[in-house]
Amino acid sequence: MAKLAVPLLIFFFLLSCIPSQAALPLQTPIQKDHSTSQYIITAYLKTPLKLTKLVLDLGATYSWVNCDDYISSTYQHVPCNSSIANSLSTYGCDGICDGPPGPNCRNYTFLFFPENPIKPVDYKKVNGLNAALVDYLALPNTQGSLTSINNFIFSCAQTGFLKGLAKGVTGLASLGNSNLSIPVQINKAFSSSPNCFAMCLSGSISQPGVALFGSKGPYNFLHGIDLSKSLLYTPLIFNPFGRDSDPNTHRLSPEYYVGLTAIKVNGKMVAFTKRCWPLMEAASSAFNLTTTKPVKPFSFCYPAGAVKTTQMGPAVPIIELVLDRQDVVWKMFGSNSMVRVTKKSVDLWCLGVVDGGTIDGPSIMIGGLQLEDNLLQFDLQSKKLGFSSSILSKGTNCADYKFPTRKV
Repeated sequence: MAKLAVPLLIFFFLLSCIPSQAALPLQTPIQKDHSTSQYIITAYLKTPLKLTKLVLDLGATYSWVNCDDYISSTYQHVPCNSSIANSLSTYGCDGICDGPPGPNCRNYTFLFFPENPIKPVDYKKVNGLNAALVDYLALPNTQGSLTSINNFIFSCAQTGFLKGLAKGVTGLASLGNSNLSIPVQINKAFSSSPNCFAMCLSGSISQPGVALFGSKGPYNFLHGIDLSKSLLYTPLIFNPFGRDSDPNTHRLSPEYYVGLTAIKVNGKMVAFTKRCWPLMEAASSAFNLTTTKPVKPFSFCYPAGAVKTTQMGPAVPIIELVLDRQDVVWKMFGSNSMVRVTKKSVDLWCLGVVDGGTIDGPSIMIGGLQLEDNLLQFDLQSKKLGFSSSILSKGTNCADYKFPTRKV
């Protein structure tokens, strides 16, 4: 039931660009923006290639970029009667554009309806329908050069779509289960590579984690550690009724789900329903700590001085998510279950579980905090998720990935 939507100056790089056979995997840093808790990936778009920062979204169908100032010598629209448009027939087409010609306006061109997962777009002020574009996308490869995708499909958007997103971000990067997501388009460009991507989110203020495309491993981190050897696997479940799904056309939601059979806290089974309160109460009771006045949005908080810290974060009992089998267990240590809150005279550790209410949707959504310093592998061909639990137990972290030296 994993779901993540969660996130500088733009300047030119003169890097060598390899358009065909790539030194896979392709890879890019993922930097956490601590003012918004969003995760940001960097990619290169346009001609000439330009560094672009995009908020990462594991549940989006396609990527989008602000086109109000989009300048590229190679972008192309998607004509309504083209083969690309025919393959995207569940969206829409525009006959006459009433604005000035440009990236986001052309007659008889295919349209998308992009979304901001952080802050709802005010469609009274901005047009929700935006042009589909095709242009160059490039990412670093294992040799330190850039590998390009010549026909990357994405949506334009307008400046109003950026509200609520981290400073310097100009769009959204889709890593969802969709034919238009970045990992799937990479696989189409390099079909001999596995239809697979991995990511490791870093909680560091300064050091990024990593996203890796087109490889099942090895995933080499510092100290000679290959984390591809540390993965457990569980089936991915695809939902016909989730976000951006369309039962009429059998389009599945691009979100990723996994089956959950049980929850344990400190080795003891916990009842779970559509509300998270039983889990929060059980965890707080097992912590055997005196609570203090909580800070919103959290329900259980503790004075920081009363909580010991270890290599695995705050010294609290482990929360275990038992997935499709009893021996497939995702372990949440203190670093993934507790949030440090420091402001004014307040210094607390809070249980990082929030009750989402009774709205329709999955019983549990796994957020960015729970994913930090965990390696996740999304095998879209075999439809399974590989996960490591916290790699802090192995003496490494997501900021320890060995990026190659860039070639200028």
